Amino acid sequence: MLCCRPRQRLLPAAALCLVLAGCAAPAPTPRGEVRGADATAGELAQSDVNRMATLEMRANLDSLFALAGKLYRRNPAEWRKGPAASREQAVEQLRDAVLQRQPWAPLQGRRDIAALAVALSPEFAGDRVAACIYATADMLVAAHGGKTEFFLIDGLDAQHLYNAARNVESAVWMLSQRRTAAGAPLLLADEIGAQARNLSFEREFGKIIGRLDLLAQFATEKYRRAAISYVQGLVGGTFLQFLPVR
Repeated sequence: MLCCRPRQRLLPAAALCLVLAGCAAPAPTPRGEVRGADATAGELAQSDVNRMATLEMRANLDSLFALAGKLYRRNPAEWRKGPAASREQAVEQLRDAVLQRQPWAPLQGRRDIAALAVALSPEFAGDRVAACIYATADMLVAAHGGKTEFFLIDGLDAQHLYNAARNVESAVWMLSQRRTAAGAPLLLADEIGAQARNLSFEREFGKIIGRLDLLAQFATEKYRRAAISYVQGLVGGTFLQFLPVR
């Protein structure tokens, strides 16, 4: 019995080391550094708000296309309802339709919020992944005045951007709460269980909502700050000048 005791003391210490090693492991997130886009001649015709809106739209569409791929992985039966030969091809066809502003046939000509209502209805029998992503993207473009790139002649309606963020929140809630006639979720997305925990869908939708809200706030601030800057210029021109010293 005495010869077994030292070994028994080593077991808790070894377990503690394993736990600490696990805590020290880095989170499974990509590492790197922030990178700006390459400068283009078109940026000369963009204000700060124009540029921010262009980057926000680009990032949100990229998030939607990433979500399409992730949803197809969890719901492979959806892309097989369409003409694509693979999941990757289905995402590319969806991307082309969104970027080229082509109508999506299963939605029967409906656009933005009308298309979103159909895509999230329990009775919809087509490729629900493509329908939801296409309708959401079309709704975002509509909220930005029908454009994906912005220049000095373009304006943004802050309320429309804010409304688009709320629409995305509503769509995410419907995906999680609504059921088909058979009682199944409209789409399998986030997963919380004993064996797996996957909230990446909620995080990606959250990024879209956050970008929309920030741009809406920034667009509102633009006009307020313009008035403040004008008053500051008047005050500064009168009271904040340096006095001559010789």
